[in-house]
Amino acid sequence: MASIFSKIIDGEIPSYKVAEDENYYAFLDINPLAEGHTLVVPKKEVDYIFDLDDKTLSGMMVFAKKVAAKIKAMTGCKKVAVVVLGLEVAHAHIHLIPMNSEADVDFHREKLQLTPERFAEIARKLSE
Repeated sequence: MASIFSKIIDGEIPSYKVAEDENYYAFLDINPLAEGHTLVVPKKEVDYIFDLDDKTLSGMMVFAKKVAAKIKAMTGCKKVAVVVLGLEVAHAHIHLIPMNSEADVDFHREKLQLTPERFAEIARKLSE
């Protein structure tokens, strides 16, 4: 059965797309820690990030680097954190999270509640 991320990539489930190429897809996390919190996934469905072949893994990081640059420019944050958790969805992915302190990357914090309009606006700015 396809993962929720594969369904998002295939357009079966809507998302706030930030970037896409033939191998990777980036979209806003719907439970963000900060505005601009983005997920980057390979289109190839593999559960564990370190089970990806070297070409896919390295390509994913180069793709994420481009997305992170846009996040940093849009948010004005000090850095963009790269976090790999991956237990909740069986599809390799990384979180790109704007941060000004380590506390900004605490997944136990309360998540932002954004309107669909705000999500759309953020996705539009990041995809420019």
